[in-house]
Amino acid sequence: MVGAGVAGEMVVAEILNHPEINQEIVGLVDDDLKKLGKIVYGKVVLGTSDDIHKICLEEKVEEILMAIPSAKGKTIRKIIEKCKKTKVDFKIVPGIYEIITGDVYINQIREVLPADLLGRETVKINFNEILPFLENKRILVTGGAGSIGGELCKQIARFNIERLIILDNNENNLYFKEIDLLKDNPHLNLETIIVNIREYQKIEKIFQKFLPHLIFHAAAYKHVPLMERYPEEAVKNNILVTKNLMEVAHKYKAEKFILISTDKAVNPTSIMGATKRVAELLRQLFVKSETKFIVVRFGNVLGSDGSVVPLFKKQILQGGPVTITHPEVKRYFMTIPEAVSLIIQATFLGKGGEVFALDMGEQIKITDLAKELITLSGLIPQEDIEIKFIGLRPGEKLFEELLTEKENLKVTKYEKIMIASPDKIKIEELKQSLAALEKTSQKEDIIKIFKEILPNYSPSNNQQF
Repeated sequence: MVGAGVAGEMVVAEILNHPEINQEIVGLVDDDLKKLGKIVYGKVVLGTSDDIHKICLEEKVEEILMAIPSAKGKTIRKIIEKCKKTKVDFKIVPGIYEIITGDVYINQIREVLPADLLGRETVKINFNEILPFLENKRILVTGGAGSIGGELCKQIARFNIERLIILDNNENNLYFKEIDLLKDNPHLNLETIIVNIREYQKIEKIFQKFLPHLIFHAAAYKHVPLMERYPEEAVKNNILVTKNLMEVAHKYKAEKFILISTDKAVNPTSIMGATKRVAELLRQLFVKSETKFIVVRFGNVLGSDGSVVPLFKKQILQGGPVTITHPEVKRYFMTIPEAVSLIIQATFLGKGGEVFALDMGEQIKITDLAKELITLSGLIPQEDIEIKFIGLRPGEKLFEELLTEKENLKVTKYEKIMIASPDKIKIEELKQSLAALEKTSQKEDIIKIFKEILPNYSPSNNQQF
């Protein structure tokens, strides 16, 4: 057992109380030197994590359980490295939230997942605080059949809302999203609509009919290399559609409009990042609106559609190679439920005009993440599965940022959620630039316009024309 704290004690007790599972604890390790020699329900703390390999050999250990829910991602990864050397299976117990509530059972001990490697305290919603805010609201989610939009719908459906309206043009995903939501929430007043959100008149009819109070705009094009090849599509979908939706929300006096943004919008080097940055600026066109426009910005999401984790898993199943753009490339990561918790909390906090950002902790090397996923699959990196570096793709950075130089962070009542001070723009110049973007489909022209709107936009050296 790795960890002789509260979590470790609870798991030891559970195992001793269930002799039918036929598991014997040979001892514990803990890096807190004060705990060395401590007795936990008759089991001794034998050493620190540095002693794992020796103890496994001496005691003929068959399985290692990690019970350190408060550990940072770096610590988790170091301990996994030590476990790997033993060639012994290792598993993990639930997170700190389950430990606090006392909900730890033997059947919850599971394989280590990619999300465990983040090792950060996740953002938890204060349901009692948010309940009155969402109660009896009509809520519209664009891109509601996607990974972020779908999780938004899942969490929102748990509240006592008046109606949930989901817009998406992915028929298959929307169909199964409807089935899942109604299965878990049989009394949910749900409206799923297949629509291309570029069609202004159809969107206006939807707003006329349902008059949503809150709009979560999660629909967007997100793939950086693809948007480098089709910049006019990125402009239409990420900028012009967002502008149209904001205008309709303003016209029909919605309470709040929440734009889901990305760290790639900060000092953008890609077309995709630039379109999301311009989309963030659009809120300043509506400063006098009754509708409050809010931006929520965060990094990569583990397991989302198009993220590296599903790609790596697929490549591992196929026998490799796992392809990475650059040995030093780093990214911020968070889980999908955590990202959505942030969005909902920011919606509650937002007074209008803010950009919310999450303290996402340390950036993780993609190479390290790939190695961990290979190991968690029971294989050895560069022996069983090759890791191949293919070079940075058009528009990609080595690392991401959550703030521009001019954005100063302010803390909120939630420890992990910050407000970035928005940089001011000249509204008339923005309107002229938007008009120019509507008229062109040429990449060179689009880049030129972006440079006029965004002083920090700098196409990367690996840009391909």
